[in-house]
Amino acid sequence: MHNTRRSFLIRSAALSAALALPSQRIIAQPRFTQNPFSLGVASGYPQPDSVVLWTRLAPDPLNGGGMPDANVPVRWEIAADARFSKIVDRGEIIATPLFAHAVHVSARGLEPSRWYWYRFMAGDVVSATGRTRSAPAADDARGKLAFAIASCQHYEHGHYAAYRDMAQQPLDFVVHVGDYIYEGSWGRGKVREHHTTEPYTLADYRNRYAQYKLDPNLQAAHAACPWLVTWDDHEVDNDYARDRSQDMDPVDAFLLRRAAAYQAWYEHLPLPPGTYSGGPEMKIYGTHPMGQLARIQLLDMRQYRDYQVCTRQGRGGGNQINVLECPERMQPGRSLLGTTQEQWLENALTQSPARWNIIAQTTLMGQADRGAAHERVVYTDGWDGYPAAREKLLRFIAERKIRNPVVIGGDVHFAMAGDLKVDFDNERSPVIASEFVGTSISSNGPSRARIEALLSKNPHVKFANRTRRGYAKFEVTPQRWETSFRGVVDVADAQSRVYELGRYVVENSRPGPQQDKS
Repeated sequence: MHNTRRSFLIRSAALSAALALPSQRIIAQPRFTQNPFSLGVASGYPQPDSVVLWTRLAPDPLNGGGMPDANVPVRWEIAADARFSKIVDRGEIIATPLFAHAVHVSARGLEPSRWYWYRFMAGDVVSATGRTRSAPAADDARGKLAFAIASCQHYEHGHYAAYRDMAQQPLDFVVHVGDYIYEGSWGRGKVREHHTTEPYTLADYRNRYAQYKLDPNLQAAHAACPWLVTWDDHEVDNDYARDRSQDMDPVDAFLLRRAAAYQAWYEHLPLPPGTYSGGPEMKIYGTHPMGQLARIQLLDMRQYRDYQVCTRQGRGGGNQINVLECPERMQPGRSLLGTTQEQWLENALTQSPARWNIIAQTTLMGQADRGAAHERVVYTDGWDGYPAAREKLLRFIAERKIRNPVVIGGDVHFAMAGDLKVDFDNERSPVIASEFVGTSISSNGPSRARIEALLSKNPHVKFANRTRRGYAKFEVTPQRWETSFRGVVDVADAQSRVYELGRYVVENSRPGPQQDKS
């Protein structure tokens, strides 16, 4: 273990040096025999006057990218019209081997709440055109927002018809709440195959991301509007917690893997420049205002959490447990977010002037008892494994009277609408927030028996659908929140029809989703 620690420190020092001293070799006029923009374009993190633009040069994407070990200049431009006759900002950035020739650009000089078009150029090749939208002005309380939530897109479990449908919707932005890739292979009835074994190195993770990003429907959704993103477990390793892997690997070895996974995640998503600075740590939680109408608090639920309790012998990660057999679960100091992030979230919620306060996190927050009639069974990887931390957060929201709190999440592979309470075991406990969970984009759903148990034993759950893959779409105005759950008819068909599974609304100052029967 000592040698592993030494290797990790040497690697971190070398990476820091590389970040400070980029390669001097530059190919000023690259020539390509294959499309270098094979992975598409994307934008993200919109502000009233700026947005992040992304692409990666990868003419041979499944084999390391196919780029030379040299710096390559990439030109970019953003315009107020699709014909690029009204250029707003443009520039040139160097794509380096250090980051797999990915580029992250902050385009500035934008006007609030309007659409823009952008593209990249390398040599004589021009990328596809992407469309993006700036955020509302800080004092803007008018109008409405339309956005979607996505998660859990296991490549092997199905095609991305959900993203084709999403790209056709009139959305201002998308929030992706984790499991953008899957490191492992599992499940029956695979529709397509991972082309490599489970990733452990940076090269492995780059190839895994490239395979996912080659999907044309995923590219279309990225090119349609800006995204905000966080991660869950499968971007690194199933059910990992802080520096502990599911297989209880030596800490130093796992941190090397985590550093590789984090870097590849940064390289393939439209994150702000400089988000990744080297090593196995990256701050990704933060506040994203959408004028006075809404404010999104985007959380990180992997990097700072306490380890799961009552694990299987010799294993880390979550476990289905009878609550009476796991008293450790109730320890008051156990945290899912970590003390620093908890304090940040409380401050951010307290200071928010928004009409709707959105907590975007990775999983189901409400209690989810899935046991038989006379037993309580929960899964310990999510909030049910940290009930004291959940109660603390919900009690804070109730006592501080946070305005219109709405929690959105993913992970559990079924669509859900429900009430959030401080005390889920007390039917008289008041509803203090609303919760919506989008089903998975493609990952297999839970059993029918599990959802039937969920609905029968958890009266705060108003809606749960396991049969369809898809996503949730939200439309928000000052007086009303509308949620439309969108379901894919056949996940094995990339062109499958997508339809509305159900619609729920939340009225201003009245927490708790209600079915919209109109």
